[in-house]
Amino acid sequence: MKKIGIVGGVGWPSTLDYYRLLCTAANAHFEALGTSLPHPTPPMTIESLVMHETRGYRARPGDGDAAWARYDGAFRDALLRLEAAGCDFAVIANNTSHTRLQAITRGVRLPVVSILDEAAEAARLTGARKALVLGTEVTMRAADYAVLLRARGIEPNERLPDASIEELQALIDREFHAGCTPAGRAGLVDFCARHAGDRDSTVVLLACTELPLAFPDHGDAATFEAEGFRFVNTTAAHVRAALQISLGQRPL
Repeated sequence: MKKIGIVGGVGWPSTLDYYRLLCTAANAHFEALGTSLPHPTPPMTIESLVMHETRGYRARPGDGDAAWARYDGAFRDALLRLEAAGCDFAVIANNTSHTRLQAITRGVRLPVVSILDEAAEAARLTGARKALVLGTEVTMRAADYAVLLRARGIEPNERLPDASIEELQALIDREFHAGCTPAGRAGLVDFCARHAGDRDSTVVLLACTELPLAFPDHGDAATFEAEGFRFVNTTAAHVRAALQISLGQRPL
């Protein structure tokens, strides 16, 4: 298996989910093949960043590269350490950083699998005509998901009002920083009810890797239905791609 590098710690609950999903999915794969290997898991190295530091380095979408230099540099350095550790490719266990992926990967030879591409493709496979993208304020103010969704024939939501974006960011900070609380799940479902529009034609992208923690019964599924909504679990979609690449089932 190809060695997986994970940039994690942003935040740590979703990094745990990446590790869990990679290990359980690899076990299931080899058990289905009838292997005699005991508990086979992918080779991997996790480079854990400090979330309060990277959060403090953020600028705003549209700001120039100079404003983002410390943020980009923190992730670039982590990828370079994974490269030095012999990883064959990497995933960053975080949606927000992928809005800066082109800048982050400058000078990095290690291939990085985009969570945005995998989540947009998972949304396409649901057959939805529209999408509501929910995540941090950086993700929701950036146009990256909108571009990828439109390329797949899905109309993304118009950018939500600043008050709504700030409301969701506050919910993430308050109720999802160490997992998901019952209040976090209730608040997320209420937010969806107020912003998703036509539920039959809309898929909701949980485009912050903490948000899928609100639905632990569906934690292994790239797409699922709950509380009357269709969701894309961006973490599970990303992990599925990483395991396929590690197994040699798809190219980098």
